[in-house]
Amino acid sequence: MNAAPPRVLTVAGSDSGGGAGIQADLKSMLANGVHGMSVLTAITAQNSLGVQGAWELPEEQVVAQFRSVVDDIGVDAVKTGMLASASMVRVVASLLRTLPADVPVVIDPVAVSKHGDKLLGADAMDAVRSEIVPLATVLTPNLTELGPVAGVELRGVDDRELAAKILLDAGASWVLVKGGHDEGPLSVDVLHGPGVREEFSSPRVDNRHTHGTGCTLASAIASYLARGYDVPAAVGAAKDYISGAVAAGFALGGGIGPVDHAWQFRDISHPGHPGRSKQE
Repeated sequence: MNAAPPRVLTVAGSDSGGGAGIQADLKSMLANGVHGMSVLTAITAQNSLGVQGAWELPEEQVVAQFRSVVDDIGVDAVKTGMLASASMVRVVASLLRTLPADVPVVIDPVAVSKHGDKLLGADAMDAVRSEIVPLATVLTPNLTELGPVAGVELRGVDDRELAAKILLDAGASWVLVKGGHDEGPLSVDVLHGPGVREEFSSPRVDNRHTHGTGCTLASAIASYLARGYDVPAAVGAAKDYISGAVAAGFALGGGIGPVDHAWQFRDISHPGHPGRSKQE
């Protein structure tokens, strides 16, 4: 009998277009060597052009999915994404508190889709700050989410440092401030932790097809934590993975296409493979 790979659970919304959400999470987990499982919190009608509709699942369905997976299969790490409302945030937080203390939790505070569609109710951010942030092994806000989740206005780089400190003080063990929405030749993510400030950078790629970047990165971090990496090593490995996936992102539909979750497995001759230029 073959040994089972590490088990990672995503608690998030569904993206019918397959680029982000639960679908991106499971692809990222498979690509990074773990068995992915899911608890759906919401269903969206979504494609490359945007989100046409979103429907939150009843709380009892979310609880039933979580208990079904955790009580039988177990988990080695958990990642959360779209939680949609304050009530859903509280339900998920109550479920996360039932996990063993050594199970790492990666929190992606999803607030807005790649197309600018709101995915988190206005009343939910306070609940995220008070209920979910203290449970985070790693919190992964982008620059759009960082200020609201910390409860501060970002006017400059110094405010990013302040926001990260506020979130650490609120109970997050580590905060990864993602720089994908920044400008400049490099995409720089900054990891803040106990006595640690570490930067992870990669060349900024001229590719608009980046749908699912945040979900994919958070799921990759959770995958490496489940495999036994410490947090800085998990973030570094996940950063390498997402950088390749973004570089290989492809057009799909009439709008913003997804990152390529399987870029590592493409033939080197594939036109989107990041390693192709090194061979030419």
